[in-house]
Amino acid sequence: MPILPTRTPRSVRRALLARAEIALLDVRQESRFATGHPLFAASFPLGHLEAQAAERLPRRTVPIVVYGDDADHAAAAAGRLAALGYTDVSLLADGLAGWAADGGELFADVNAPSKAFGELVAETAGTPLLAADEVAALLGSGAGTTAHGGTPRPGGAAVVVDARRFDEYATMSIPTATSVPGGELALRVRALAPDRGTTVIVNCAGRTRSIIGAQSLINAGLPNRVAALRNGTIGWTLAGLDLDHGQARRAPGVGPDTARQAEAAAWAVADRAGVRRVGDDEPGWPDEGKRTVYRFDVRTPEEYETGHRPGFRSAPGGQLVQETDWYAPVRGAVIILDDDGGGRAAMTASWLAQMGWDVAVAGAGQAGPAAADTVTRPPTPDVALAGPADVADWLRARQAAVVDVDTSRRFLAGHVPGAAWALRADLSRPELLDRLSRPGRLVVTSSDGYLAAWAAADLNAEIGPTQALALAGGTQGWARSGRPLESGQGEMLSPALDVYRRPYEGTGIDPAVMQAYLDWEYGLVGQLGRDGTHGFWVLTP
Repeated sequence: MPILPTRTPRSVRRALLARAEIALLDVRQESRFATGHPLFAASFPLGHLEAQAAERLPRRTVPIVVYGDDADHAAAAAGRLAALGYTDVSLLADGLAGWAADGGELFADVNAPSKAFGELVAETAGTPLLAADEVAALLGSGAGTTAHGGTPRPGGAAVVVDARRFDEYATMSIPTATSVPGGELALRVRALAPDRGTTVIVNCAGRTRSIIGAQSLINAGLPNRVAALRNGTIGWTLAGLDLDHGQARRAPGVGPDTARQAEAAAWAVADRAGVRRVGDDEPGWPDEGKRTVYRFDVRTPEEYETGHRPGFRSAPGGQLVQETDWYAPVRGAVIILDDDGGGRAAMTASWLAQMGWDVAVAGAGQAGPAAADTVTRPPTPDVALAGPADVADWLRARQAAVVDVDTSRRFLAGHVPGAAWALRADLSRPELLDRLSRPGRLVVTSSDGYLAAWAAADLNAEIGPTQALALAGGTQGWARSGRPLESGQGEMLSPALDVYRRPYEGTGIDPAVMQAYLDWEYGLVGQLGRDGTHGFWVLTP
């Protein structure tokens, strides 16, 4: 094995402080990542590296520093990145232990930069917070009455707006709440609370999105009283209050006058934050040969699907601010945002600027540099493909086994009937290979088949050529062929270490776990101070 270059923790911190481009990749499984990592490390599991690299690391010359479970694990990731064409890949000297030994702070959980920033905003800007019992009292005093169609009537004591994704809201919500994802709040809340006497309560599951959402409305000059629900649905549950389930209330559309008002208010904030406007013919548009550039459309996914500017990926504004480590793992990169009016890009950009990003908004009506709509991924290895019809015949005749190497979450949501799930790294275990190869054919699948081809190539290197095949089109191709999917618990050949279950995700969470999560969030500002690399700042009135 060739000797790989290393970078010391101190060198990485210097790059972060200088805001130079650097991607610090943690290639452990997500559940291991969540036990502790540097603030700006990005979860980049080794088994999914080929499928994620082109989208998340668009510039092949970006400096990349890798660490994993051990030196061999990190070296395997570095080798795969080099094979994909990345030219500046180093190992973190002495790995995570070296980072901690050099005095580096370790942050638990996921999306730590955004959550720590949210706590800093609440402390610095003094974002108003209302406890669950206070909100319940407000709702009991007149809010919660609804007009035809489920929209809260104006003039009530309070309206509650849920700043999470719609699917999270539908799973569990505060009674009477309406789904208004965070990036939509400054545009749409006026339609829900036209009476200035109505208190607007913003909630999420925990703290971050409710704090950022409430402060967005305050920064935008909403005349109503605005507060975040302290500790979100977790706080509501710990207070012994009941949540709703299966709700579907959404914010109404807005007219052009409201959109123009919201845009002007958002740009007043964005200008204070130093956000730039850029376009095709302006020198401010970065040279992608020298900088990593991320382009995101911050509208709703539904709007994005109806049409969008070429080269821009969908990243709803609230989720982008919440998950910067996922969407933009290259710290020091340029982020360019787009919308179609209403100030959503400007408001999102104002937060990213405060998080230390070089951020700009695409000029209205300008197409931007020529770029493909989809990310061009490296071609897959040369492996045999099996079509859905052949695989279906083999399964009926018990002449094949199917193993899914996508995330366990996607597998449980829908998989080829009879398929088993395994971590890609486990496929080479002799006992698992013996179990899977009994029918004579082993078919590997993943969501779109791309990752499956890489996993099948791994297997063929282990067990001999042409022994493993990839399902053509993956599980999506199976479904497009008109064949059904199974959902729910399937055969799990590996422990589901690939997914960390958030303490605010879903229902039935142990109250002690929820409280421990809140206690962790309360300590994040102190961790930021000890870490010293964040570069965050907060707009104040």
